[in-house]
Amino acid sequence: MGNTPVQRDGSNVSTKQARIAELAQRHAGAGLDNTHPAMDLEWLFEAFHRTRKDGAPGIDGVAWADYEGNLESNLASLLSRAKSGTYRAPPVRRAYIPKGDGELRPIGIPTLEDRVLQRAVVMLLEPIVEKQFLDCSFAYRPGRSAHQALDRIWQATMEEGTCWVVDMDVRKFFDTLDHGHLREMVRKRVRDGVVTRLIDKWLAAGVMEDGEWHGVEQGTPQGGVISPLLANLFLHDVLDVWMAETVPPYLKGRVHTVRYADDAVIICGRKEDAEMLMRVLPKRFGRFGLTLHPEKNRLVRFERPTRRVGRDRDGQLPMTFNFLSFTHYWGRSRKGKWVVFRKTAKGRLARAITRIGEWCRDNRSLTIKEQHQKLCAKIQGHCAYYGITGNYRSLELFVNEVARQWRTWLDRRGNDVRFTWGKFNALMEWLPLPRPRVVHSARVAKP
Repeated sequence: MGNTPVQRDGSNVSTKQARIAELAQRHAGAGLDNTHPAMDLEWLFEAFHRTRKDGAPGIDGVAWADYEGNLESNLASLLSRAKSGTYRAPPVRRAYIPKGDGELRPIGIPTLEDRVLQRAVVMLLEPIVEKQFLDCSFAYRPGRSAHQALDRIWQATMEEGTCWVVDMDVRKFFDTLDHGHLREMVRKRVRDGVVTRLIDKWLAAGVMEDGEWHGVEQGTPQGGVISPLLANLFLHDVLDVWMAETVPPYLKGRVHTVRYADDAVIICGRKEDAEMLMRVLPKRFGRFGLTLHPEKNRLVRFERPTRRVGRDRDGQLPMTFNFLSFTHYWGRSRKGKWVVFRKTAKGRLARAITRIGEWCRDNRSLTIKEQHQKLCAKIQGHCAYYGITGNYRSLELFVNEVARQWRTWLDRRGNDVRFTWGKFNALMEWLPLPRPRVVHSARVAKP
């Protein structure tokens, strides 16, 4: 390290990233082969502080505070091993979280040191790939969000009026991502041996479950810091560029693609375009070892109703589609115009309410003030995502259900004092729950 003091404020990191981005733009189409010199001790300090403090520990059990106790020495050792090629990527710890369809989603929990190094490599790759990523992708990108994707869908559907929506979902994308294709895609952008060697090690690290190591030949674990960037890179080549450059000559009308990670919708102005895409998309994804979900991949006629009863031109009730946990549907504004609204998807709302009930049951021994504080935070977190224009009724239903669940489990605290609604209403005057709140305004009239 010499006698030069290490900057810990990240002041030089952004400058280096700007230089990498400039090189990537200057040498577009050719992989950069000398990016790792930017990854010095200051770079790792910044990567460490961008890593979540409350992340679950990996197989080594090392937590943030443990690693921070001897931070400079730990990071210097990590940097040396990464650049010399002696770093050994540990397997991720397998855990499972429930999905909406009743299945369990496998996630991989890396060690803290692995997360730091993955973050450092993401900071190297991001300036390169961000110059290439298209405007249709919104997930895991700086300055982009799910609400921007929702706004893009609103603009496209309002603009088309009558449209056909290809609602697609890649089946077990993170579990089946092909390593061979991915390595080719990475090397199109960066040929630096230090970077590509580390990515290869992470892909081959395997998983540890119930004390046993399991090798993997495909997929990248959800939970890994670098996995979202690799997923975006893969689907950029498979879907985004293909839709932008290869497909247009075969189209008869306008098409709008909106992708958020492995979920995407393609909004078509003409039915024949949508039907053509439904035929060719499975073949396109199959070329890269991916499968579209047989049940979730569907074609939706999304048409502005033309009659007062709200039926379409064939007299059928208009179809809806779900994306990013919202149901998109046509409804009347206060001025009587047909506009696209979004409401919390029925399944998502039901699961959110169920989780509140489970939390109230499991934490009923806490003091009432502690319960109130936690429930307020949960309501605010719910509104932070679902609080968009036109969704007030779903927010109100959620808050009312929080209150109902809270009263139910206060009444079951195991003592002789009954928590009647009268007593609960008196409590709510003392400790009120937050009111539903629209956080994200949209360019749409209120219902």
